[in-house]
Amino acid sequence: MSELINNSQDRKELLKHMILQLHEGVAPEAVKARLVEMMSKVPYGLVVEVEQELISEGLPEAEVLRLCDIHAEALEGHIDFTGMKIVAPGHPVDTFKQENRELGKVVERLNELFDNVAESIARLGIQSYMNNLKALFNSLMDVDKHYRRKENLLFPFLEKYGITGPPKVMWGKHDETRNFLKNAINALNVSGDFDVEGLKSSIEIDLKPAAKAITDMIMKEEEILFPMTLDKLTETDWYQIYRQTNEIGYCLYDPKFSWKPQGVEIADETSAEEGTISLPSGKFDSEELLAILNSMPFDITFVDRHDKVKYFSQGKERIFDRNRAILGRDVRMCHPPSSVHIVDQIIGDFKAGKADSAPFWIQMQGKFIHIEYFALRNEKGDYLGTMEVSQDLTEKRSLEGDQRLLSYRTNETKQKTETTTMNGPAWFDKTKIKVTLDARPLLAQGIHPLEQVIKETAGLNPGEIYEIITSFPPAPMIEKMAAAGFETHSDMKDGLFSTFFCKK
Repeated sequence: MSELINNSQDRKELLKHMILQLHEGVAPEAVKARLVEMMSKVPYGLVVEVEQELISEGLPEAEVLRLCDIHAEALEGHIDFTGMKIVAPGHPVDTFKQENRELGKVVERLNELFDNVAESIARLGIQSYMNNLKALFNSLMDVDKHYRRKENLLFPFLEKYGITGPPKVMWGKHDETRNFLKNAINALNVSGDFDVEGLKSSIEIDLKPAAKAITDMIMKEEEILFPMTLDKLTETDWYQIYRQTNEIGYCLYDPKFSWKPQGVEIADETSAEEGTISLPSGKFDSEELLAILNSMPFDITFVDRHDKVKYFSQGKERIFDRNRAILGRDVRMCHPPSSVHIVDQIIGDFKAGKADSAPFWIQMQGKFIHIEYFALRNEKGDYLGTMEVSQDLTEKRSLEGDQRLLSYRTNETKQKTETTTMNGPAWFDKTKIKVTLDARPLLAQGIHPLEQVIKETAGLNPGEIYEIITSFPPAPMIEKMAAAGFETHSDMKDGLFSTFFCKK
């Protein structure tokens, strides 16, 4: 075997030669074998330098883009991370990596469904199987925010340091991935029935390429881009990126830690006067506005005119979970596939001026929850967006008579009210529970338990109760079971939801 090449310039020239061999059609396997023989490991920064030089020397960016996946495949597993910087929790690179972990989990679940199509359909039913695929690809669409943060926050700093070629190449790969995902979503929403063979074909042609594009980009980021950017950018650069990240939002992950590098000070971009919000009936500063919005006894979520989630209130008594990962996300991607058509209809009617509000109410965890959507319009009547308002009306519906004397609401009275509420409706009797299903293991495997619940509740006698345990309120299942004639009731204890279905 030839001696390993250790000279940095020789290594660069060898890597450049190898990539040009790929350009000339040499198989990636042969190039990888030669790299291992001559270099063993490729320093992470060398790949970026070589891409930059190839573009500067006249290799078209489109050709580098075409070769990007091929040379990434040839280099995978042979990148040298010696000397790579470690970042603290909350650092922008840590957030990117945490998002990659969540994206990887989604792709892993998709691959499980891809590998066992016939078996999964036999177990779940074709409609449930398709809904699982749609929900997982809806989650992957959230990667757009991950890519936009790179494009609009990270890449400009690289360009400041003269690194222009690789960002252009990676941006091109972002757009390819976006197209793959759109094709996958379109394929899953084709009207008509799928047979098993037709679905397998669509998986190979439309779905797998999209999932693979996500994992390929994760490799390019973590083995090449992030180590290189940590070498190039200063702590001040990273802090500027960090401060602007909220404007774009997060991908499937809500950061758990704040981050600020020591010794870095950046002046606030707005003064106190600039932070004042003036309205026709008065004004307040942003701190006062935040306190007002978070003190209201209901949840607010705002979706802008482009159907993107732009804001949610953060009151102490939340009804539905919200986190910053939904900011900037298409509102359709925040709902299960089975209810997307309702979201589409509401937004479409609001935009067309056919309606101004749409109320709903549900029974959840023994509480009466009122949900209403409002069309927001300016003085000219132009559509500005949609506001969702969710409120727990359980206690208010039970009020009688007058309350004219001063009284204060304390945590003790709140807890007493909640305890009373959770006792359940008149028909609820725990001694009549005949079947208990812990659905968490099924859900962890991507299996929806609805079909099993329908089969098992069919054998109940009137008055008998079926219990299902989940880590979230199964709202679509509750709706279906109520429509099928069952009484429903939910309790929450220690973070788990017990939902009960009583046969009338």
